[in-house]
Amino acid sequence: MEWFEADFIKKWGKTPEFKAIMALQGEIFREPAGAGRRTLKFQLKDTFYFAKLHWGVGWREIFKNLLSLRLPILGAKNEWLAIQTLQKIGVETMHLSGYAEYGLNPATRQSFVITQSLEESISLEDYCLDWQANPPLPHIKYQLIQRVAEMARLMHENGLNHRDFYLCHFLLMPWDGTNAHLHLHLIDLHRVQQRKKIPFRWQVKDLGALWFSAMEIGLTSRDLYRFIKVYNQGQLRSSLANKKLWNAVEKRAKALWKTRPS
Repeated sequence: MEWFEADFIKKWGKTPEFKAIMALQGEIFREPAGAGRRTLKFQLKDTFYFAKLHWGVGWREIFKNLLSLRLPILGAKNEWLAIQTLQKIGVETMHLSGYAEYGLNPATRQSFVITQSLEESISLEDYCLDWQANPPLPHIKYQLIQRVAEMARLMHENGLNHRDFYLCHFLLMPWDGTNAHLHLHLIDLHRVQQRKKIPFRWQVKDLGALWFSAMEIGLTSRDLYRFIKVYNQGQLRSSLANKKLWNAVEKRAKALWKTRPS
């Protein structure tokens, strides 16, 4: 399969060849050792893009994941599908510009996904970095808590879990502080799982990771209750009654905190 957005083809000058995309050069952002993939940034005319290139994970990685009872990520298809699903359910994410996949052998299958760079964005991790020392205006904090909670709820009620659900994977576009102009994009989707219903343990892992990543930004108990209320569609009392979920989330967050690098 191969697909390119019309605007990307126009900027490239013709329909790109698969080999040309896989040979792209640019600023390398990520290239995990032995993972068979690379993430790089490149420019076409006035637009910057990110390309995630996959060369196949190999049978060793596939068996290692299966023996650990995990489904291996075999290429860019997972991210390609996750972006489309998030767009359908109303969660802002990356803008797709290209995708292709070739090969029947799952160990050597090659693929890529291309998205437009979210230029001028800042991660929520960086945006909230000094909140503890310099608290934001209340309406700024409340709007961001509400938007993150809405995104988490939409994702989970539609059977998606992120698996790396940290503040660093929410990108905030330049913002004037009004709700109408708040654009928060969820990124790093290559490990997203999709089912009819999200399993409890994966719901806990997502929410626990989010809680952990927000532990040092000066949130209050009321802020946490505000998140829970929005996540549960305005029903705080019934949500808090679900002690099994929120106790498990707190336990997960504290476990991550204990294992953080010193």
